[in-house]
Amino acid sequence: MKKTRRLKPGHWFFRKVNHCRLPKYALYVFLTVLLIGIYISCSERGNKKENSKRANIVLIVADDLGYGDIGCYGGEIETPNIDALATKGIRFSSFHTAPMCAPTRAMLLSGNDNHIAGMGGQGTVTKEFGYEGRLTNRIATIPELLRDAGYHTYMAGKWHLGKEPESNPHKKGFEHSFALLDGAGNHYTNQSALKDGLSDYTEDGDPTSWTDGNYSTDFYTDKLIGYIDTNKDDGRPFFAYVAYTSPHWPLQVDKKYWAKYKGLYDDGYENLKERRLNSLKRMGIIPTNATLPPSHEEVRPWDSLSADEKVREARKMELYAGMVDNLDYNIGRLIEHLKKIGKYNNTLFVFMSDNGAAHRDFLHNESYSSLKEYYNDDYDNMGNADSYISYGPQWAEAGSSPFRYFKDYATEGGINTTMIISGPQVKKENEIHHGFTSLLDLAPTFYEVADVTYPESYKGHKVYPLRGSSLIPFLSGETDSIHPSDYIFAIEHYGNAMLRKGNWKITNYIRPFDINNFALFDLSSDIGEQIDLKESEPEKYQELLGLWKKFSEEVKIQLPAPSEE
Repeated sequence: MKKTRRLKPGHWFFRKVNHCRLPKYALYVFLTVLLIGIYISCSERGNKKENSKRANIVLIVADDLGYGDIGCYGGEIETPNIDALATKGIRFSSFHTAPMCAPTRAMLLSGNDNHIAGMGGQGTVTKEFGYEGRLTNRIATIPELLRDAGYHTYMAGKWHLGKEPESNPHKKGFEHSFALLDGAGNHYTNQSALKDGLSDYTEDGDPTSWTDGNYSTDFYTDKLIGYIDTNKDDGRPFFAYVAYTSPHWPLQVDKKYWAKYKGLYDDGYENLKERRLNSLKRMGIIPTNATLPPSHEEVRPWDSLSADEKVREARKMELYAGMVDNLDYNIGRLIEHLKKIGKYNNTLFVFMSDNGAAHRDFLHNESYSSLKEYYNDDYDNMGNADSYISYGPQWAEAGSSPFRYFKDYATEGGINTTMIISGPQVKKENEIHHGFTSLLDLAPTFYEVADVTYPESYKGHKVYPLRGSSLIPFLSGETDSIHPSDYIFAIEHYGNAMLRKGNWKITNYIRPFDINNFALFDLSSDIGEQIDLKESEPEKYQELLGLWKKFSEEVKIQLPAPSEE
């Protein structure tokens, strides 16, 4: 019986090759190239599969949005798209930021204190530690580390973290960016809202100009969608940061958005403040025993206004509401596009405001008097591209209800803001979390989503450790809390200062800064910071003052802040 010869693995292939009489060295080269190709192909498939598992991250920041503005926080402004995110996710009632734009953005993108990040004083640029006016090499940014981990990184909107080329978002980890470098801009034109001349814009690091007629919120959404689409099919996840300039002054928006709110605010800001208090209670956002703090000294009683003044004031709030309405429309456009291209279900969404409602009015500030050459605030012109309207402390207090004061202050009205998180990591739907959280918790959350380990050094420089905690264990349902009851959080910006441990808080908003001006509040029963307990709780007061001194030394706070160079 004839034996059947068993072929060794690859034997048939070698016989065929030998039959072709290839030289041995050519055979070895051929096989080597073939094996390398197979390895690369498998590796690429594996990497693509691994990348596809990691969630995309969309970080949406509204500029100067009030605490109770949006529908899911009890507001009367129509925000169905933002509300839909809340329905699928979690609303946070005690989310804390810095009291102004630039320090918030520095803390947000670094996961560290604003002094460590380099933004100890908004608008101050020195060589002093903590007051460089830009992101320093003491931190690594979210887009830098996510880019290094294989994420695409995109940004559109307000930067406000330095104008030097080395400070540009293009140099801080963003693959594509369209950025307003200033703290504010006209929403329709390139005319600056802060100075003579034009606003400063860059795209991918290169200077560019605004095309007159584009509306900021519409345009930034278009830009971000365009960036996402450039690499939508390569299997890599993305981090998209859209830093809208809405509803920051000047209050400008198309009539179709504000006209629907005409007449809604005719009864004044004091009544709106009361309505917001009650609606927040009905929504379960704040305690039912919360009361309103007294108005800021700059606020004139509504009844003291003339009939013409009341009409004008109501229009201010109508414009503001229209800007929030348009903001929601554009967030809806972004979400719908992600659904269309199949990215929505694997995207973590974070929506937040950068600080409390804004009270400033630059057009009537003597330091900015030159703006009147370009803008007017005539009633019939309100909301147009050449109008310059701010809604002032009177409406800002309504926007910050039920808290004390507004943007700039380290009171809850300046730093306790809106945040919503929704996405595949969120296993709780339509819930409200009342525990303390801050913007320092977002960086570690994003790093856990992206499977990134925060380094001890970056680009040859030692970096400070992160100061927050990942929210993922809480979002996924593994834990019921985010921080322990003795967690410490502190902020200082131009003398506006606070430190919180558990529900106890010391607040200082009197300038010039004096440590003796700290007041003590128990936020478990007094979210409006109305009852100073430093005399009745001296031990607690001294404990928190001691923690403040330690924090101040740690981040090298200078009071007063160093002068600009």
